[in-house]
Amino acid sequence: MPVATPPPHPAALSEPALLKQCEIFFGRNSGPGGQHRNKVETSVRIVHKPSGIEAAAGERRRQYENRGAAIRRLRLKLAREIRRDPGRRGIVPSPLWESRRQGRQLSINAKHKDYPTLLAEALDVIVARRFDVAGAAGALGVSMSQLARLVRHDKQAFARLNERREEQGLPKLK
Repeated sequence: MPVATPPPHPAALSEPALLKQCEIFFGRNSGPGGQHRNKVETSVRIVHKPSGIEAAAGERRRQYENRGAAIRRLRLKLAREIRRDPGRRGIVPSPLWESRRQGRQLSINAKHKDYPTLLAEALDVIVARRFDVAGAAGALGVSMSQLARLVRHDKQAFARLNERREEQGLPKLK
């Protein structure tokens, strides 16, 4: 019997596909920016309807810049909050993961557009391996330090990972 491929993680969706699952709200923000900021709705808030997760941006003067920042923040929140089970097929790194991996190294900057997708995949595997980061790294074909470094780039994800490791009786990562 053929095995169905699970749908992609919401953080990995293309921008149009992600926005189809979202509601976007525009508004005004107070603060620096002068008259323009007080007259024009440049602030953006995006709500992912299936999960209820939301992100906002209003620090820039242009709506399209705030929209891009809000989408990026939403992707990071989705990567942190939503877990997918690798299922019966076991842990198989995605083509994106394989394309970013160089031997046991993982080349990615936290500001790169692929970072939220890779963070989501890493956290899915870490949770599936019951917070055994070394085992998760082995399953993903990278070193433990590389996997920890990937998660460490996002302070909230790293703090949550350490909390969950402590709950499991495992030492904190440094």
